[in-house]
Amino acid sequence: MATDIGREGDGQRGSAGRLVLVGTPIGNLDDLSPRAAAALGSADVVACEDTRRTGRLLAHLGLSAPSLWVVNDHTEADVVPGVLARLGAGQTVALVSDAGMPAVSDPGERLVAAVVDAGFTVKVVPGPSAVLAGLVVSGLAVGRFVFEGFVPRKGSARTSRLAELGAERRTVVLYEAPHRLERTLEDLVGVCGADRRVVLARELTKLYEQVWRGTLGEAVEFVNEVPPRGEYVLVLEGAPEPAEVTDDEICRALAERVSAGLSRRDAVAEVAAAYMVARRRVYTLATGQG
Repeated sequence: MATDIGREGDGQRGSAGRLVLVGTPIGNLDDLSPRAAAALGSADVVACEDTRRTGRLLAHLGLSAPSLWVVNDHTEADVVPGVLARLGAGQTVALVSDAGMPAVSDPGERLVAAVVDAGFTVKVVPGPSAVLAGLVVSGLAVGRFVFEGFVPRKGSARTSRLAELGAERRTVVLYEAPHRLERTLEDLVGVCGADRRVVLARELTKLYEQVWRGTLGEAVEFVNEVPPRGEYVLVLEGAPEPAEVTDDEICRALAERVSAGLSRRDAVAEVAAAYMVARRRVYTLATGQG
């Protein structure tokens, strides 16, 4: 296995190649650390989502652009052999995303796994993260939280995931695109209730940073009045302690959702999450097996 020689940014690449994950600003370029700038400046290759965006970042730092390789959802698997070859030649490859930490809801996860499996060193230069920025500014509980990234866009996968989030006791951090924000909030009202607290954060660290706090019901009204712009970080309050619920209440809730057009499967998932009861119990009542 390759050994770690030297430090990022000190100009000593050593005889063993390494992959360096570099956190980049999520908005304000002044958030880039001197260590991150040094790591980018000393890399032989910078793997990035968008060469134009990363090129502008390097120009802002006054750095001459090294070899820039595109690593996105479509090219990541194809780039792996080339990266391993560079590492095998003793070179340093820096990996960045368009903003924040690479591999977190961004390309990089498969590349890092391949580099680790090949026995090369992986280092990290930590930096800004929209997940943590949104979480700590939310005012909600931060002792235990779960990051879910983007929820599935449609189908049973979406219904099932949202149902799980509705029952999650920890604070939940999500990402959402502006054109899907209203629908996601409405779906969360369905599984969490309108009174669950939520925080919507956008343009974090930028000039027009906005952090909105309220309930899910109020959030739906808010986005109806103010057209969403930019990607959002949603921070959702964890589910409360479950209360006792009767079989009659569950049956009524199932009937309401089926009447509204949900399939039995989706109705079971939604009711189980909304009332925080075992899905098996709800399914048994839905199929009349009890």
